[in-house]
Amino acid sequence: MGDSRLNEYTTCLFTKTQKRKPIQVLADLRRYTIQLYSVQASNRSPSSVPSKRKTPRTEKKPAQKPKSSAARKSSANKKAQASKSTPNKTVAAKKSAPRKKNGAPKQSAKNKKSTGSGGGFRRFIPLLIKVGVVLVILAAIGVIYLDAVITNHFEGKRWSIPAKVYARPLELYDGMPITEEQLAFELSQLNYRHVFDREPTSGSFTTQGSHYQLATRGFDFWEGAEAAKKVSFDIHRGRVQGLQSEQGSDGIVRMEPALIGGIYPAHNEDRVLVKLDQVPPLLVQALLAVEDRDFFEHFGISPKGIARALVANVTSGEVRQGGSTLTQQLVKNFYLTSERSLTRKATEAVMAVLLDFHYEKNDILEAYLNEVYLGQAGKRGIHGVGLASLYYFGQPLRELEAHQIALLVGIIKGPSWYDPRRNPERSVERRDQVLQLMLQQNVLDQRSYDVEVKKPLDVIRKPLYEDARYPAFLDLMKRQLRRDYKDEDLRSEGLRIFTTLDPWVQNSFENAALNQVKSLQKQYGKKLSGLEVAGVFTSSNTGEVAAIVGGHSVRYEGFNRALDAFRPIGSLAKPAVYLAALERGFTLASILKDEAVTHTLANGTTWTPENFEKESHGEVPMMVALANSYNQATVNLAMDVGIPAVVDAMTRLGVEKTLPAVPALSLGAVSLSPFEVAQMYQTIATEGFATPLRTIRSVLTADGQPLQRYELEVEQRFQAADIYALTYGMQETVRSGTAKTASLWLPPDLNLAGKTGTSDDQRDSWFAGFSGNYLGVVWMGIDDNKPTPLTGALGALPVWANTLSRQNLLPLQLAEPDNIEWVWVDPLKQARTKAHCENSLHLPIRKDSVPEKEISCGGGGRALNWFKGLFK
Repeated sequence: MGDSRLNEYTTCLFTKTQKRKPIQVLADLRRYTIQLYSVQASNRSPSSVPSKRKTPRTEKKPAQKPKSSAARKSSANKKAQASKSTPNKTVAAKKSAPRKKNGAPKQSAKNKKSTGSGGGFRRFIPLLIKVGVVLVILAAIGVIYLDAVITNHFEGKRWSIPAKVYARPLELYDGMPITEEQLAFELSQLNYRHVFDREPTSGSFTTQGSHYQLATRGFDFWEGAEAAKKVSFDIHRGRVQGLQSEQGSDGIVRMEPALIGGIYPAHNEDRVLVKLDQVPPLLVQALLAVEDRDFFEHFGISPKGIARALVANVTSGEVRQGGSTLTQQLVKNFYLTSERSLTRKATEAVMAVLLDFHYEKNDILEAYLNEVYLGQAGKRGIHGVGLASLYYFGQPLRELEAHQIALLVGIIKGPSWYDPRRNPERSVERRDQVLQLMLQQNVLDQRSYDVEVKKPLDVIRKPLYEDARYPAFLDLMKRQLRRDYKDEDLRSEGLRIFTTLDPWVQNSFENAALNQVKSLQKQYGKKLSGLEVAGVFTSSNTGEVAAIVGGHSVRYEGFNRALDAFRPIGSLAKPAVYLAALERGFTLASILKDEAVTHTLANGTTWTPENFEKESHGEVPMMVALANSYNQATVNLAMDVGIPAVVDAMTRLGVEKTLPAVPALSLGAVSLSPFEVAQMYQTIATEGFATPLRTIRSVLTADGQPLQRYELEVEQRFQAADIYALTYGMQETVRSGTAKTASLWLPPDLNLAGKTGTSDDQRDSWFAGFSGNYLGVVWMGIDDNKPTPLTGALGALPVWANTLSRQNLLPLQLAEPDNIEWVWVDPLKQARTKAHCENSLHLPIRKDSVPEKEISCGGGGRALNWFKGLFK
């Protein structure tokens, strides 16, 4: 019975220990042992257990003489007759007969006790042997299980590595437009150190006037590795000049990109894996001096270390040292919980010995350096010395000095208690203790110690990247990852995602947005309580998203207004109306009627649009109506070309949602997000090519292989001539129309194009515009749709202009299409004129739409005065 039960429990043990933690397995072993003992005891009832007591001894009778054969025969016959005649009496007599007094001599109490005790112990010997066998078997099973856990985990995937997200890299080349302010910002984002009176080393630079020398860090890009370089150059009149590299280059020096965020596994552990040969030897020496002096001598646990810690703790009267080795610490962090119990400690010791038995010391040390917990950044745990170096100092490990290494090692004892940002005094004290230990263990000499102990902590004020640093951009990037890549590919760990974020543009946009909100709230008070701002800036040529703001709280991870706030776009819809008209033979010189017209809608109601200033202007050239954003002229034009044509134009510009085919659509009776508006205007900026806005340049796997993405199609949706004419009209908007205040921030020779937008009751303030290299869309309003005193020019435009004023802008110079002809036209007479006639305009017109009629100059004085009045 015992053997079958043992087999049963052994089978049960193997079944239940699968995928269990070692600490749970040990608890199971104990429980099964107790159960086995109980089952065996219950199976031995008193009736079935053989008596261990010996049979009592009787006295020997005196020897009798043997009887004769006749006598023996006579006696036998008598006994047989007696047996036959009274069989029951004999049995009864035997049962009832009293014991003879002298039949069995009594044992003394002492002898009786001794005999009974010895018999009881011997009775349990087989049981104890079986229990011992079971315990040995279970212990062996436990060790085998722990051994399997260690090898499977240590040799397999040790960590869930988060994806790293990088900004665009800064590229330096001769003639590159960049200010010293921007360069200083870019270097600070990468935490390059400004050094004096010595040659710059990796991650540092020197300056002498406008002359720069800097030593870059190497980096592995998606096209290949970029080696570390020493370069020198000057910045003269906002441009890079005389760029030279000691290592030689192809004329372009690419800096490493800034790390801007990550995508973390469910447990929110973050780390940057390092190999042991990438760790400074001084850090390893300091770590062993403080945490485990006998690391290379012990077998996973250190009796010497335990004894040393015991003596130190007893001597000091408090717990000053622990006896755990680095191997035990790794086991605790890697496999076990933080439970304080003897069972957990015993399991830790066994696993440490097993780990030390299976693996080289350097492998264990490397794993420890990547696993050790060193801080907390919000929900994100900072693990490993590689990430901790960036988190606390903004530098890779190889650039750390001795005092920084000492702080890093000191933090291991208590990352929260010794957090250098929250507890700087405590951190200095701990760092100095580590430096003292390094001196005592001959890791540092006295001279180095004297220098390092006087240095400040050198911890950067804020980590170089935080989850909440660019929340709106990272939100968009994650959505586009799911759109552009396969789900199974994105499940790979350790991805490196290279994005289009431009930290300088982002910083400029954030500052401009926050300053405008503060300024307007100060000016208008409670009328603008709760004022919000959102928008997108892109490359006007490629559609790469350079910056995005989701609200005035730019670090807030909540509602992303740039993507999810759908607001009426007002006059930002008008370019679609004019584009539809240009496709159908209208020109910028075509005369429109800016007058009130009542429209009967499908439901029987009437609608009579008004101009913003409540005045009509009669007959006006189309360019004038566009530049001054005349509502009545635009609606009448939309009715002429047909509302379906307007819907079609807006759809081809990039609006994906279903649009209402009503006259009010021409004045922006559709709600879009700033991102959707940016997609719409991107098609205009790219000369009629629908270019999907994107945030991702490349995604690499952990081993450097690029992930295959779904193709993003670039499609030509409008003729270049029509876009060219429309853009010229939008340039006139900035020169002399509703956006002319942009000249307060931006020089006129940039030839910027733009459009203001204001919804009903001024609930929404919009501006969209572009230069030769940037496009921006900005929205301002209140979340609950309250009316505001803001127009597009008063609210959103200053944010747009302020942002672009800090960029190195290229003038907007569109390539002239073959079928465009520049013509002097008299708009009122719809006729060509000689150059520079008083009442004529020089306009780009599609060749098949140029007026056939030609008139001479003169005779238009009164018309000229009326025409000039339109632009006052």
